[in-house]
Amino acid sequence: MSEALDTALATFLPEEDTQEPDLQKLLEEYVRLQEQKEQLEVRVRKGEERRRAMIHIMDDMNQLNRKLADQRKAMLHILADYEQDRRWLAQQAERSDNSRRALLHILQDMHQSNLRLESSRKAMIHIMGDLRETTAEMQRREQELRDKQEQLVQAGKLATLGELTTGVAHELNNPLNNIGLFIGNAIDLLEFGKPDKQRILAELHQAMQQVRKATEIISHLRTFGRAAAVSREPVAIKPVIERALSLMHEQLRLREIEVAFNLEPDDPIVIGNAIQLEQVFINLLTNARDAMTDAPRKTISITSTVQAGKLHLIFRDTGAGIPMGLEKRIFDPFFTTKEVGAGTGLGLSITYGIIQEHQGNIWVENRPGEGAAFFIQLPLAHTKRAEGKIFDESDAHPDS
Repeated sequence: MSEALDTALATFLPEEDTQEPDLQKLLEEYVRLQEQKEQLEVRVRKGEERRRAMIHIMDDMNQLNRKLADQRKAMLHILADYEQDRRWLAQQAERSDNSRRALLHILQDMHQSNLRLESSRKAMIHIMGDLRETTAEMQRREQELRDKQEQLVQAGKLATLGELTTGVAHELNNPLNNIGLFIGNAIDLLEFGKPDKQRILAELHQAMQQVRKATEIISHLRTFGRAAAVSREPVAIKPVIERALSLMHEQLRLREIEVAFNLEPDDPIVIGNAIQLEQVFINLLTNARDAMTDAPRKTISITSTVQAGKLHLIFRDTGAGIPMGLEKRIFDPFFTTKEVGAGTGLGLSITYGIIQEHQGNIWVENRPGEGAAFFIQLPLAHTKRAEGKIFDESDAHPDS
């Protein structure tokens, strides 16, 4: 500080005055310099304070800059995250827009589908109505067909009865003649005054036997020709064949046709209708009868066997056989190989239908020049005789 003062004095005082200074001036100058010095010191202190304040401010500014830099970095991260979020939201918005469009398309498709479903439902209602009408019509037609088939079967039976009339009349003529003879004998005994009670009773008993025989024949014809509801029950086959032969017996005898039997010793039982089966056997016997008109040897053989739960029947004749190429047509309705007016062509067709209704099969094996053989298969009844009612002759010939 003294060096600075000396430098100031040297500045204000010339060299020639230093040797002989004026004390008063020096003191004044000293005071003035002292004041300047104090002022300078104050200014220096203020400058130092300002410098320190500036340093503090610069430190604060540096801290603020660092904070701002950190905040800028944080802001950059925030902006980056915001950009990512914005892009994600944009993608989500695009996806939502696509989903909305897809949903609109789906809703439109659903609406179209609903419209189509409504149309389909209306069409289905119409179809169901038509189907109900068609079903009712089919049921009505089926019922008409069944009625026509029953009428056809009945017509076939009546046609068969018409063909058997001559033989049946002869069958009835014999017992009627015998009845007249026995009653005539009884009347003669009474008229000639020979009341032999035992002999008269014997003649009357014999007449009653003939009455029962005639009644049996008539009852058989009535049962066979009756149009009754078709029922299914256990049926013994052998009695049915015997009843068919009893109706055909006279016609076969007059044509000198022999019948050979080879039936199962244990009478097989099937589930069916005895009257319909009798009609089948009569049709086959009639067909064999007509086929042997000009045959040198006239024989009908009837064979039955049981195999694998089925009854096998064979009706074989020694006629001329079926013309070649017609074997597949003989079961067709109204088809016949007989001369015009000699047959209706319904017998074998009705026979085929009856066997089919009995869950069976029928076919023919032809031997031209040697005869034909009709094969019938019927399922056996899985029922013992003791477990169910079996159709027998008493069922076929009721008293009323």
